[in-house]
Amino acid sequence: MEERQAAKAHKLVINNRKTSMVTGVLDVLSFDLNEILLETEQGMLMVKGTDLHVNRLSVEKGEVDLSGNIDSVAYSSASQVNRQNENLFAKLFK
Repeated sequence: MEERQAAKAHKLVINNRKTSMVTGVLDVLSFDLNEILLETEQGMLMVKGTDLHVNRLSVEKGEVDLSGNIDSVAYSSASQVNRQNENLFAKLFK
C-alpha cells in the first residue's frame, strides 16, 4: 500500500461569505445544500450555510472550491467525529 504523502499545507480562503477555496483536503465525507464535511490536513472541517455547492474537487491536489451562502466554519479532530458517530449508533441500537 502507498503511504500518505508528506503533509500538504492547509489553507482556507472565504470571499464575501459566498465562495471558498480550501487546500490540504484529504477527502469530502459528505455534502448537501446546508452542510459540507471535509477531512483536511488540520482535522475535520464543517462548513454550514444555505445553497452550498462543491464546484471543483481535485483529490490529487487536495483542493476544493465551494460556493453558496456560508454561515459558519468549524474544525474538529477526527476522533471527535468518530465519537459522535459511535454515540449515534449506541443510541440507535440501545
